[in-house]
Amino acid sequence: QVQLVESGGGLVQAGGSLRLSCAASGRTFSNYGMGWFRQAPGKEREVVAAISGSGGTTYYADSVKGRFTIARDNAKTTVYLQMNSLKPGDTAVYYCAAGHLQRYIVSYREASYDYWGQGTQVTVPS
Repeated sequence: QVQLVESGGGLVQAGGSLRLSCAASGRTFSNYGMGWFRQAPGKEREVVAAISGSGGTTYYADSVKGRFTIARDNAKTTVYLQMNSLKPGDTAVYYCAAGHLQRYIVSYREASYDYWGQGTQVTVPS
């Protein structure tokens, strides 16, 4: 079992930055690929970024490429999402997820993830 707790959400003006954190507890953190997903009101949940267990492979949705950065610290069992140049379209609840993937594999598919955090709200007013 893996427990995930997100933090760092909030309200930020367009063009601003936020850093989300996801602290994991449970089994060996580096055995898990990690992902950030988001769900805006009235929309389906979508992948934002993902990172392999080794940290060496990453994936970004086209909508956030060049603005968001995913990183992990396996020693601290934490994954981060640095969000820059935020836009109103980034407003959503952001979820952290963990999936038992091969160490160098990254997945953008929700079905690859077994454990989910409770979510943290990010609001960028228009």
